Amino acid sequence: MSTADGLPVRDEAARPDTGRVRAFLRLVMIEHSVFALPFAYIAALVAMYHEDSSVHWRQLLLVTVAMVSLRTFAMAANRIIDREIDARNPRTAGRELVTGAVSVRTAWTGSLVSVVIFLTSCALLNPLCLALAPVAVVPMVVYPYGKRFTDFPHAILGLAQAIGPVGAWIAVTGAWSWDAVALGLAIGIWIGGFDLIYACQDVAADRTQGVRSFPARFGVAAALHGARLCHVLTVALLALFGAVTGAGPLYWVGLAIVVGAFCYEHSVVRPTDLSRLNRAFFTVNGVIGIVLFVFALLDLVVRGFSA
Repeated sequence: MSTADGLPVRDEAARPDTGRVRAFLRLVMIEHSVFALPFAYIAALVAMYHEDSSVHWRQLLLVTVAMVSLRTFAMAANRIIDREIDARNPRTAGRELVTGAVSVRTAWTGSLVSVVIFLTSCALLNPLCLALAPVAVVPMVVYPYGKRFTDFPHAILGLAQAIGPVGAWIAVTGAWSWDAVALGLAIGIWIGGFDLIYACQDVAADRTQGVRSFPARFGVAAALHGARLCHVLTVALLALFGAVTGAGPLYWVGLAIVVGAFCYEHSVVRPTDLSRLNRAFFTVNGVIGIVLFVFALLDLVVRGFSA
């Protein structure tokens, strides 16, 4: 049995609903929320500190729901839109929509449920969050199409990710903040940079299939140089955010550790050796978000932030 586009489909009716849920969570790589979620928390908690120095648990819960649901929608939409490209790439040919572990119908259902949850959480936060919610959804859908019309889809991904911290700040204050924009740009440029690294492993397949990316157009060495520049800018913007929000010593300790992590990341990935790319992409970048969040939180607590 196959879909109209020739991709195989398994009979989902024979599988328990829990199996479908697990397969869908694998499809959207739910564990990768660790990349962007800590920075949304930093924005939200710093905003709360400046509001009244206390945690607003309801808002923090809604920020979590909004972030995870929007990311889930984005990943599901990405997999649906890219399923034919994925089927032709040996690295991605085992993805759930290609193998039939998840049907296109289930993926669409999951993505639509996720976007409804996102919009609902925005509505429960404040009117500005709800008004700006559609703006957050658009780049999530545009990104997977980006590789069809531009050599810079990584920039679209960065823009999509930059929305998180800005949205989290608005969720708490109900108002726009350029301080949050500095953090959002830091995260967007950071994620765009490590997407440049990640895309290096698909250069041969992308060139064969006509899929566009910076590494496919300019080469692996140029992509790695571009990623380094992105991460230098990320550190500068994180420093700017710390300065304009009055961060204390512990935040700067966390930022110093992040700098060390970036240095390590770029030392293990070279144009002639991508064997440790997954370590750089998954392990190091996961650590970066968690480390900065922990030190930013400790810094706030030391300065009087309380539950």
